[in-house]
Amino acid sequence: MPFTCSDCGKGFTQSSQLMAHQRVHTGERPFSCSDCGKGFTRSSDLLAHQSVHTGEWSFTCSDCGKGFNHSSQLQTHQRVHTRERTFTCSVCGKGFTGSSALLVHQRVHTGERPFTCSDCGKGFIRSCDLQIHQSVHTGERPFTCSDCGKGFIRSSDLLTHQSVHTGERPFTCSDCGKGFTQSSQLKVHQRIHTGERPFTCSDCGKGFTQSAHLLAHQRVHTGEKPFTCSDCGKGFTQSSQLKLHLRVHTGERPFTCPECGKGFTRSSQLKLHKQIHTGERPFTCSDCGKGFTRSSYLLAHKTVHTGEKPFSCSECGKGFTQSSHLKLHQRVHTGERPFTCTECGKGFTQSCNLVAHYRVHNGEKV
Repeated sequence: MPFTCSDCGKGFTQSSQLMAHQRVHTGERPFSCSDCGKGFTRSSDLLAHQSVHTGEWSFTCSDCGKGFNHSSQLQTHQRVHTRERTFTCSVCGKGFTGSSALLVHQRVHTGERPFTCSDCGKGFIRSCDLQIHQSVHTGERPFTCSDCGKGFIRSSDLLTHQSVHTGERPFTCSDCGKGFTQSSQLKVHQRIHTGERPFTCSDCGKGFTQSAHLLAHQRVHTGEKPFTCSDCGKGFTQSSQLKLHLRVHTGERPFTCPECGKGFTRSSQLKLHKQIHTGERPFTCSDCGKGFTRSSYLLAHKTVHTGEKPFSCSECGKGFTQSSHLKLHQRVHTGERPFTCTECGKGFTQSCNLVAHYRVHNGEKV
């Protein structure tokens, strides 16, 4: 590889390939789409992207009808149907359809993040992830839903979102019947039933169903909390956690139950709440038959039968079935009250207590 990138060390056989690659680090995107304004580092990428708008694909999968711009993409995709995974990770045994996918995956284990954002310093495993992240700073959302006007960074995110309006969930779990908009979501969900956790923390041995969850968890050991609340100073390991937390201060509850009108900060909370009206409890204890709305509740409940309390307080020795319960308990000893009322300054150990307290000021019945 005579041509090497001075930023990340990646090698290339031609100087033109190196020149195109360096745009990943400089952020230069000289080829722009005339339909949506999205920029690309290579003209071939622009040509491939334009099929999103035209709907024309040069190569189509005979099994599922999915379209591709390159024959190599179709060839790699067809392994999804044949289940051929010729490239295997030596650390966790996970198989991949291409060598490049294996190379990217190995960075989960090594912690390597060669693509860094020049605005905030956040690192990424893939250059495409960096490109998508940069829109957080620019605010660019070139793909807009024609039904509700919501904008998206990627066309695939828009396609997934549109199922909210159509209600279509073509991928169904054979164990519990839950439907998903994407096959990848179904694959991750099935790990709840199989117990598979292929991504393991090298520090504590804890397993995770998704690599993103492992990366977020590793910040527990490093102490890194790069996302900070401007109202109370609380730090978070993920930007999504900060976004949800901000609703504690704003009082925003964008997800409303059509049955009783109760509002929620997250769509997942609304979905769980609806089970109160339907009576659905899809997760059942094999020992006593008790049903639960969430798999995590079932796992916590099983400790009733086993007597296991794996999380112990270092101050008083009290045991807990969940780490979150231990964390709340420790505030009794530390006196920490991280949730503070902006009206009167009163502090609370839990955000839900703060939300309930705000009703005192608003004149609502608690």
